[in-house]
Amino acid sequence: MSDPVRFLRECALGTRVTVRRRIDDGFTDALGYLRELSDTACVVETRRGLVEVPLDAVTAAIRVPEPPPRRAPRHPIV
Repeated sequence: MSDPVRFLRECALGTRVTVRRRIDDGFTDALGYLRELSDTACVVETRRGLVEVPLDAVTAAIRVPEPPPRRAPRHPIV
């Protein structure tokens, strides 16, 4: 989709997304679940916590599949 902000506005909350945004040194991504969306920002729940992304800094956004299930350990934990 050519307009990432429009894509985010059309996404249902809870959708797993990657949002790329501009920062001072270049770009950074937030991978996780879309939790909030306002007129000025979106909030993505990542493995490290909630990340607020200003919509005017968003350069790309896509829907991503659910992560694969965790594998069992090779050796039982004793």
